[in-house]
Amino acid sequence: MITRYNAPWIIAYQSAGEGKDSGHRLLENGCVVVDDDRIRWVGKDYTGPVDETVTTDAVLTPGFVSTHAHLQESPVDKSLAEDSERRQFYSSTLADILPPKAKGLDVEGQRASVTYSIAELLLSGCTTVLQMGSEAEFFAEQAERHGIRSYVGHSYRSGRWLTRNGRKVEYEWDEQAGWDGFEHAKELAESLNLDNGRIRGAFYPAQADTCTEDLLMASAEAATKYSLPLTTHVAQSVFEFHEITQRYGRTPVEWLYDIGFLAHQPVLGHVIFTTGNSWVNFPGDDLGLLAETEATVAYNAWVFARNGIALESFKKYRDRGVRISLGTDTVAQSMIESCRWTSIIGKLMDKHSHAVTAGQVFAAATIEGAEALGRNDLGRLCEGAKADMVFWRTDTLSMQPLRDPVRNIVYYAQPTDVKTVLVDGKTVVDNGTVPTIDVKQAAADVQQASERVWRSWPAHDWAERDVEEHFPLSYPRL
Repeated sequence: MITRYNAPWIIAYQSAGEGKDSGHRLLENGCVVVDDDRIRWVGKDYTGPVDETVTTDAVLTPGFVSTHAHLQESPVDKSLAEDSERRQFYSSTLADILPPKAKGLDVEGQRASVTYSIAELLLSGCTTVLQMGSEAEFFAEQAERHGIRSYVGHSYRSGRWLTRNGRKVEYEWDEQAGWDGFEHAKELAESLNLDNGRIRGAFYPAQADTCTEDLLMASAEAATKYSLPLTTHVAQSVFEFHEITQRYGRTPVEWLYDIGFLAHQPVLGHVIFTTGNSWVNFPGDDLGLLAETEATVAYNAWVFARNGIALESFKKYRDRGVRISLGTDTVAQSMIESCRWTSIIGKLMDKHSHAVTAGQVFAAATIEGAEALGRNDLGRLCEGAKADMVFWRTDTLSMQPLRDPVRNIVYYAQPTDVKTVLVDGKTVVDNGTVPTIDVKQAAADVQQASERVWRSWPAHDWAERDVEEHFPLSYPRL
């Protein structure tokens, strides 16, 4: 089936030519021709045969690529992760909030969160996600059912962090559990290739500070062997930075470089606390090591900003040649919000209105994310690329007046502006709805799962606090 889509605006991709760099280009009054699951043509006109012509008033763009997401727990963060004073942990919620939340979230709740979060991603124009965590097989089944392109990383690690007194972070080790998880990840990588390769595996040793060198390097070598993405969290908290420097006398980035992990070009979640960062005041050149090895930083601006943390200069990372893609991390699973907060916070941190532009974050959310996953056929609209496309309404308050569609999408668009989404040329969002998901039911299921987490909180909290004591409401009850 060959379909021609005529649109007033298309974010097309142009390969590098003589004296010109490759990248997105604005195409006005053009067309995209799709042959089954791939793009055959992008340009002003097309003279070849077609089976169907669709003329739309929408802006046509490539789908977003989220390179860092935890869909099995995402929505349960709401009302737990914000406004939480964690001075002792430098505003990180990892040691004091994440463990009791994870223990209270049952399998039914995780599965409800997966369905809910897939809907959020699709309705924000995201067509590809690197999902990391538990319930990997269930997520793969849901991704196949609902049509999102996915890389699925089963979580495993050699130990975990925790606090027993709310003042100090400690580590408990179980190296065998890490190796057992790695074997599971290998089995997943060997078996998971669903819907013509739309859903594949990934290797996800959870955090640099909770994995041994041997486990990290076995993961890196396996990812290279299977040609699958490799990802982990690194430099995501001040306590992690201090822990690694105390263990090895090196920063987290330096240590991963020393052991050869960065040479495998991993996708690194967060990478905020690096040399030169004012929170740690540690000399060195972490950014140079990242640029040299072509590792990718998966930045998740909103999740950290709500706790008062941000990359101190997105612009500096880019200027140094560090590859940066965007993720959604926990809540909300919205690549629109990821783009918006990345640009706005980047401007604020550099005190400069042009420090981070709409074009730069849109490229990070598309081209850079695709290349981080080893895919030069995603995140762009050009001949040979996969037909992963988003149709943005142009008749709404947030999208009009329309002069520069990229700026409108990054700074003003809402999920309600996403009219249609195609993955592999198949419709997965139709007229602003996900046909395979009952969103109201998904939200109700997540509400019930969250209430179970809240009720179980005292059993898993180090101080046996109930959820209201741990997280007081914004106002007293009347």
